[in-house]
Amino acid sequence: MLDRMIWDKLNEECGVFGIYDHGEAAPLTYLGLHALQHRGQESAGMCSSDGEKWYKHRGMGLVSEAFGKADMAKFRGHIAIGHTRYTTAGSSKIENAQPLFFRYAHGSMAVAHNGNLVNASVIRRDLEEKGSIFQTTSDTEVIAHLIARSKSKDLPSAVKEALQQIKGAYALLVMNERQLVIALDPNGLRPLSLGRLGDAVCVASETCAFDIIGAEYWREVEPGELIVIDEEGVTSSKFTKKAERSICTFEYIYFARPDSDIDGINVHMARKRLGKQLALEAPVQADVVTGVPDSSISAAIGFAEATSIPYELGLVKNRYVGRTFIQPTQELRERGVHLKLSAVRKVVEGKRVVMIDDSIVRGTTSGRIVGMLREAGAAEVHVRISSPPVMNPCFYGIDTSTREELIAATKSVEEIRQLIGADSLSFLSVEGMLEAIGRSDKTASRGHCLACFNGQYPTEIQFEGALPAEKC
Repeated sequence: MLDRMIWDKLNEECGVFGIYDHGEAAPLTYLGLHALQHRGQESAGMCSSDGEKWYKHRGMGLVSEAFGKADMAKFRGHIAIGHTRYTTAGSSKIENAQPLFFRYAHGSMAVAHNGNLVNASVIRRDLEEKGSIFQTTSDTEVIAHLIARSKSKDLPSAVKEALQQIKGAYALLVMNERQLVIALDPNGLRPLSLGRLGDAVCVASETCAFDIIGAEYWREVEPGELIVIDEEGVTSSKFTKKAERSICTFEYIYFARPDSDIDGINVHMARKRLGKQLALEAPVQADVVTGVPDSSISAAIGFAEATSIPYELGLVKNRYVGRTFIQPTQELRERGVHLKLSAVRKVVEGKRVVMIDDSIVRGTTSGRIVGMLREAGAAEVHVRISSPPVMNPCFYGIDTSTREELIAATKSVEEIRQLIGADSLSFLSVEGMLEAIGRSDKTASRGHCLACFNGQYPTEIQFEGALPAEKC
């Protein structure tokens, strides 16, 4: 994969979309998945039902690649769920594409899940010892097995029972022929919102999916909430006594689309405030500000506004590069970033450039972009990062599993500056980040998961062979 080899970013988790009580449920879900494409590009899938029959399809690649006209033509029904996937648990193959579909003792169900379970391997081993046979390597199948093993005959009760046994991050959609069940983990680590389209109720990882289908935002799904939508209406309950929001901070920094709102906070405006706060904490004398496309542009605009340094399009992204390409030599692999990004020479030549990026994870791409700006004639390159140093792995659905992968875990800011070849380097403080996003108070980091920055995890980590992590 091109992005994995040369693009030094935390990868998005997955995206989920569902709708109940609409005659065009499947086409609307297809559109919703397009809006959530940025959250996963490896596979996509959809299940729908008309109350009796099931219609389903999964495919590899982008939504437009996974679904052809013939695939969409076969869908029927008033209830549907869909999924776009990036591999976080399980390998990249069609068997792991979601939604997963199962027939079991009490009927049939489809399951779509955004997040990562921190005790999936422990539960999976226990289930296999009891005779369960797994068809995928996805932790989503663990949830399905727990539901199927429940003695409860109704789906909502079985889901609720399963949720008592899993830990980690999950925005979960489960459907049968007549019901749509929605659940969010007790810490609300992943975003999940409800919308309305006439009499229909829809649910999505991000509110931008509502815009594309003409739905109105209704409310957020609360941490630890279980919602059942069926012919009786919408029923809400709590499946856990303790529920406290700890949303992944990178949703605001990088993952979510700029036009999405999370807990009433617009992502683009939050990123602009991050840039302005960065300007206050790490000012610099320069001639031009530019952002690394696309997620850093909002922060770069905020930095430019706060400093009165002109914002310019100093870096241009090539949007027509495929997700994979042949790299026959190491030299070509090293220059692979140039396929996706170019410096605008007339903008940066002879200038002192402030390069704004949202994060430095492994450090590889930052150095290449700094070198690219220098090759284009930049006199100085000052790097400013609109988040704190990423020093700890994420176990909740982001592709960092060890501290050794993270450059800030083993090197100082000055050592990173030297490695990437910048004239100066500064990161945003944790306190400044929280203040800019708008979810903090003066005494605590309320409402956020900050584990990748400070090592304090909101749940116990229960991987096989892993020590329990410190709790927030």
